[in-house]
Amino acid sequence: MTDAQALPDLREFSRIVFFTGAGLSAESGIPTYRGAGGVWRKYNYEDYACQRAFDRRPAQVWEFHDARRADVAACEPNAAHRIIAEVQAAKPGTAVITQNIDGLHQRAGAAEVLELHGSLWRVRCDRCGARRENHDLPLEPKQCPCGSLWRPDVVWFEDMLEYAVIQAAVERIGGCDCLISVGTSGQVYPAAELPFLAMRAGAVSVEVNPEATPLSPHFNHCLRGPATEMLRRLWPGEGA
Repeated sequence: MTDAQALPDLREFSRIVFFTGAGLSAESGIPTYRGAGGVWRKYNYEDYACQRAFDRRPAQVWEFHDARRADVAACEPNAAHRIIAEVQAAKPGTAVITQNIDGLHQRAGAAEVLELHGSLWRVRCDRCGARRENHDLPLEPKQCPCGSLWRPDVVWFEDMLEYAVIQAAVERIGGCDCLISVGTSGQVYPAAELPFLAMRAGAVSVEVNPEATPLSPHFNHCLRGPATEMLRRLWPGEGA
């Protein structure tokens, strides 16, 4: 673990980017995807999280996603989510780029969140292009007014990331002066490539994760421990 005296003080930066993954929301009780007890250790994505599965058995796929929505709705943003929102409120140049689809950043008060992998709380129709926020548990009706089925507006396996979102993320992360990666596995591409944009541009980089990741050797600082505790070391708060 990096010596506390050498840690960056986020109050000294103006263009901070928080790059977050499933490990951040784990403190809220939401299972990660690839870690111990992770979602994809229990379920086969080919049955529940790809377009082919939806085309074959839409009811089964929606049963899975309705259950995920219910699980997430029962959880609350944790202190780490709130610290990130606190930094963003104090420093308007701060951006949040997340791989999470749970919406907890927004519920914690974050104002600008780029969701690389979409949101559990939006649905879209691939026939007519409609897209809506929806918090019904379960989702009813599951048909768009055009007659086609709504699908979750999330990036499933084999889906492409939305061009506008990835471009916005590239701009923000490539122009930041401090990158804080929180709870990311470093194994999901193309998202895992984004931190290198900040590093190549000379930004100070910090990884917050209980365990080392494939990207760990490239960060200036690596903090091993709970996100809440580690983030508070970087952001003691204004007036501290």
